[in-house]
Order: sequence, then C-alpha cells, then structure tokens
Amino acid sequence: MEFITDVSVIIDEALYKDQRRLIKILQPYRPEKKASCYVVRGTMEELDNLRAKLVAERRHSSPLSRRRTSQRDTSPSIKPVEVSGLIMAYIDQKCSKELKKIQGTSFVIETQPDLRTAHSKPSTTVWVTFRPKHVSVSPVRGEFVRQRFVTFYQRTASDLQVTSVPSTAHRDLQRTFPCLLFNPSHNRSEVTVTGPFVHIAKLKEFLSQNMQSSSKSPAKKGPARAPSSRTPRPPSTPSTHPEEETCVICMEVMVSAEKQTLRCKHSFCRSCLKTAFDYKPACPTCGELYGTLKGTQPEGGKMDVSRGSASLQGYEKYGTIIIHYYIPSGIQKREHPNPGQPYEGVSRTAYLPDSPEGRRTLKLLRRAFNQRVIFTVGRSTTSGRNNVVTWNDIHHKTATHGGPTHYAYPDPYYLSRVQDELKAKGIE
Repeated sequence: MEFITDVSVIIDEALYKDQRRLIKILQPYRPEKKASCYVVRGTMEELDNLRAKLVAERRHSSPLSRRRTSQRDTSPSIKPVEVSGLIMAYIDQKCSKELKKIQGTSFVIETQPDLRTAHSKPSTTVWVTFRPKHVSVSPVRGEFVRQRFVTFYQRTASDLQVTSVPSTAHRDLQRTFPCLLFNPSHNRSEVTVTGPFVHIAKLKEFLSQNMQSSSKSPAKKGPARAPSSRTPRPPSTPSTHPEEETCVICMEVMVSAEKQTLRCKHSFCRSCLKTAFDYKPACPTCGELYGTLKGTQPEGGKMDVSRGSASLQGYEKYGTIIIHYYIPSGIQKREHPNPGQPYEGVSRTAYLPDSPEGRRTLKLLRRAFNQRVIFTVGRSTTSGRNNVVTWNDIHHKTATHGGPTHYAYPDPYYLSRVQDELKAKGIE
C-alpha cells in the first residue's frame, strides 16, 4: 500500500533571478501559479529530482546562494514527531515493512524512550526521530520522509482499537490473529490487544462463539478451539479442483450454492459476507461500500457549529469554523463492546478553515455525524480507559496551532485527507 502517492511543493520565484530558466525547469512538472509562488505536484522521486535541478540553478546563478544551499544540504535537521507510545508500539511490531519503505535507504526512523513501556503506561508518548545515514542527504528528502510517516501514523491510528482478553488464551489467539498485538496489562488475568477494527471485531466474534461452545460442552477444559469454518486451510493441501475458490474471510473453499459475488467481482461465503456486512457494509477485499454505512456512535449527541474571525495557519484569508461535539453518557447497546454497561460521554471541539473547501468538508462531517460514524464506544488509546466515547476513524483538528502531529494546523493536506476518509465511508 502506498501511503502518499503524490506530494506538493511550493517554490518562491523571488529566490531565482532568471525567471525564464525557472519556468523552463518547472515546465515538465506542470506547475500551478499562485501569487508569487509555483505549486508543483508529483511523486517523492520526481520532486526530489526537481529539487536537485533547482539547487543546481541557484548555485549557477549566485555563489552566495551556492554556499548557503550547500550548508543546508550537508546538515539536514528534521523536526522529531511526538506520538502515542501505544500506537507506535503496534506500528513498530506489525508494520515494519511499511516503516522500511517510508524511511528508504537514506534515513533511519528511531523512537525515544523505549517502546516496551508503552503498553504498561497507555498514555505514554514517545518521540520519533529521522536520522540521515549520510550528511549529504537532502533536507527536502528528509521532510518528505517525515510527512510520509505522519500520514501513515494518522491513518494507522484512526483504524486501531484496543480491547482485553483473558491471559490464559492469548497464546492460541496470537496464532489465530497475527495482525493483532497482544501485550500484558496491569491486570495479570488480562492481556491488552491492539489492532485494526476489522480484526478486533473478528476476535470478539471468535471469543463469543467459543463461549457459546463452552457453555454447551462444560466437560471440555482449557480454551476452546476455533470452529472449523474459521480454521485456515493448511498450505500443504492444495485444492484438487483449480476452479475452486477460497473465501478470504473463513479461508475455506466456497460451495457454489453458498457463494455470493459482489458487483466489484469479489466473492465470499454468503454467511461470512453477512457477518462482515453486520460490521461494515463494504467489500472485505477492496473496501467498496454497499449501502449507507451506519456507525456505532451513541445516539442523543449534538453537533453545534459557530464561526470565529481569527485565522488558522495556512488559511490566513479566512476565518475559522468551530465545531462543538457533545455525546452524553449512557448505557451501551448491542452494537457496543459491553452491552448493558454504562459508558462515559465526551465533549470535543474541532476546527476548520471557513474557506470554500472547509465549508464543503463541514457538510460532509455533518452527514457523517448523522450517520453515527464520527464517534464510537471503546477503549481510549491515550488514557487506556475502557467504556468511553472515543473518536472513530475520521481525523479532526482539535487545536489551532502546533502542526499535524498535535492534530492542529498548519497541515496543507488535511482537508483532502479527511475527505478521502469520509469517501471511504460512502460520504462524498
């Protein structure tokens, strides 16, 4: 999966004496003129090549500029990122391939302090640093690496949920659910589990089925084994019929009479698909949405909007849209983790620029709130508390300044990013 498929850079024409040569260099990249700057979009590799050409041009045009540019190129300084230790621990152990792809061959991504403390103290924060392997590495490339990491971190964090399971069963569960991270908690009888929403949902379904099976067969001891419909087929036993298809949900060969094919051409067992659609009406393979997605946000909440005259960084021409969310406390229902138990409500404030794009985003967020997908009930990844109302997987800016790692502005790609997240839920 590519986490940033295109990047934008802004080039100030005032830094270049020969405007004709600058335009000639930029022309192959189809620049967009905005005031006294040019905006160029492309892949990281394309823009890194452009950077090299622009550096060469500045060296050619000005010896003083050459010396300054050379100094910057040989002493890159990349601002560290403050993140949740719990989420970073998951990324470190379960997303190592993605991290290696982000850092490339020129940088090393490191964390301080040790991530082993993250699960014992869920509210712990850690610093992620980006260390260049060579002093000649471009600071522009370092900033690309940093932005790719920030985007990957936010998208990963938005899909993670935390739950607990009995410590006696976690070794068997680790083998059955390799995408989940199991770590000891303060309570020795329980293990903390962190992972994507879909896999946490499958874990809960698996445990529920085992509990039902155990209640019917009290003579059995120890943790129940997975039902045969959930046991992966051994790779050493290939199908004797090439036309047979395997359901990616239960990993069993699909019976023709029970096979259901979606319009996106992906096929599943009918019963497996029904269970998956109970969680989210989307294709488990490609994510295409089927019908209107209804979330598990508690009912009775309010979304109030006001406006302020102050500007957000990066949107100095516009005022600010202020969103006030309020979800009262209540009792969990069937769609929540612990039906019948109380949950703690929440009050949150978010900010958007009062620009045309910001107002469009506001309308989409209003629809998302009405479809109950902004919040959910679960375990807070910051405080570690259970049975509280938490953000779901739609990013909000909850501060006016501090940058993307503090869920604040400036962040030039936020509006397009949050619209992509809403589009994934069929809201566009």
